[in-house]
Amino acid sequence: MSSTVNRALARAGLLGVLLVALAAGAEQELPVYPGAVHTRIGRDLIIAGEYYRLAYFITDDSMEKVADYFARHWRGLGYPTVVEGDLREEAVVSALYTREGLQRGVVLRRHLGRTVGFSALRDLWVRAPRKPGSGLVKLEGTLFSQDITTRDDPGGSRHSSSLVQGELDSVSLQVSEQLARQGFSMVRQVGAKVGGEPRLTLEHARKGEQVVTTLSRVDARTTAMLQMWVGSDRPDAVPNDEAVRQSRQAWEREQQAKKARQEGSP
Repeated sequence: MSSTVNRALARAGLLGVLLVALAAGAEQELPVYPGAVHTRIGRDLIIAGEYYRLAYFITDDSMEKVADYFARHWRGLGYPTVVEGDLREEAVVSALYTREGLQRGVVLRRHLGRTVGFSALRDLWVRAPRKPGSGLVKLEGTLFSQDITTRDDPGGSRHSSSLVQGELDSVSLQVSEQLARQGFSMVRQVGAKVGGEPRLTLEHARKGEQVVTTLSRVDARTTAMLQMWVGSDRPDAVPNDEAVRQSRQAWEREQQAKKARQEGSP
């Protein structure tokens, strides 16, 4: 009798472990509006240290109708739900899935007479590691910083936007120095003017990795910095090593042509 009970308990325990494993392995779904095509934005994202999944959709239905659908759906399931916005030009509907530790929400906007929605799934319990990503530099005098990480294969990507105290040239020097300490080398540097303000783009690389930094002058004492780190492959599916080689050769040809023009001028 005792052995029978023990076997039953063992089977029940094993079943419980399997159910937990299946629940943990299942991907939580994003909010979906019926009849609309939803397009995922990346795969798993890390925004400000929190895990997200995002998608967008477009529909001819009014914003009020879309917002009402999600509010009724989530309230009908018994989840605390909040609706914000004027429901004409913008609206946000979100619900807390308290048992799962998740927040589901949609951000709605009107564009060219249609409703554009951004669906979001946010994990409230799990935080991303605080270790900074390779290639994304943090500078002294940073007034604001926001990081976004994608965990797509292969290699993923990381993005960072910052507002830094300092002139553009000074910030550029700091970026190159920090990347050099991480083993990156300069591939290309391109300057331009956008809206009358200077903009500088820096490309650094090391084997299998590439960092693109865009610096824009905000005012005499402030610089905006956007950085993108890409892993083994670039977003356009060109192998990173080949892309770096081509970029370096193009830069060298440009420098040689410039030198030839200078030598040929009277």
